[in-house]
Amino acid sequence: MPAWWQPQRLVLGIVGGALVGAVVSGYLTAVHYAHRPVYCGGLSSCETVNTSAYAEVMGVPVALLGLLAYLTIGGLALLRGRLPWAEPALLTVAAAGALYSGYLTWVEVAVLRAICLWCVTSAVIITSITVLATALVWRPGPSAHDR
Repeated sequence: MPAWWQPQRLVLGIVGGALVGAVVSGYLTAVHYAHRPVYCGGLSSCETVNTSAYAEVMGVPVALLGLLAYLTIGGLALLRGRLPWAEPALLTVAAAGALYSGYLTWVEVAVLRAICLWCVTSAVIITSITVLATALVWRPGPSAHDR
């Protein structure tokens, strides 16, 4: 089994990704509630995206949903050896986040015609976490709760 396939390394990648994702989402949540412009370095249209009708779901900022998802993912990754349902729940949350992020990326490109660099960064992070979570759940050998 390759070294990167080891459960500990997969979990480390997932937790690391969740931390970075939480920082990105936390920043976007903070600027949303502070009613401040999003810093994008002039490279993209973050403000257009983050002030659009798609930036909230029933009054809740999408960035806050992302923050909660990343914190949940990190917690589930750390609890995987203690709770038999943690690995499948981790994959479910990550996959749902990746699907929703894919939808939002489509909205950026096709509907808003604006790209938010922070949002694309989050999409890459959640997709990477989903790949790692898939490898964790579907790896050969016993699952965490069988050991």
